Amino acid sequence: MTTVTIRPLRATDETDWRRLWTGYLDYYQTRVPEAVYASTFARLLGDDPQDFNGLIATVDGQAMGLTHYLFHRHCWKIENVCYLQDLYVDPAARGTGLGRRLIEAVYAAADANGTPAVYWLTQEFNTAGRRLYDRIGKLTPFIRYNR
Repeated sequence: MTTVTIRPLRATDETDWRRLWTGYLDYYQTRVPEAVYASTFARLLGDDPQDFNGLIATVDGQAMGLTHYLFHRHCWKIENVCYLQDLYVDPAARGTGLGRRLIEAVYAAADANGTPAVYWLTQEFNTAGRRLYDRIGKLTPFIRYNR
C-alpha cells in the first residue's frame, strides 16, 4: 500500500525541495541564481502573511512533489485571493493523481483562510498539466503581459 502525505514545507526539506524546484525550473527552461533559491526557501518558511506558503508531497516517505502559493489582496474582492505559483510532480510520480492532490491541498488551505478564489498560470506547451487543469479549474480568457 502506498502512503501519500501532503504537508507544509519544513526546514529539513531543503535538499528535497531544491531537487524538486530545480526540476520545475528545468521544465520551464529557466534558471535562478543561488540567492533566489536561498531567499525563496526562507520566505516559504517565513511567518510574514505576505510570504509564500509551501507544501511538499511525499510518497512512501520520498519527496515527489511541491507547490508554492500566496494569499494576496484583490481590488475586486473584499477577501484575499490565492495565487498558486508553482506546482511540480517528479516525473516518476506523474499520472498518479499527485498533482491533483497538491492542487486540492491548496484549495483546502484557501478555504480554511476564507479565500474562495484560487488561480494559476501555465505555459501553452504544458499539455499534460493543462489536461489536469481543465478538469480541476476553469480556463479564463485573460492574456498575460510582462514588462
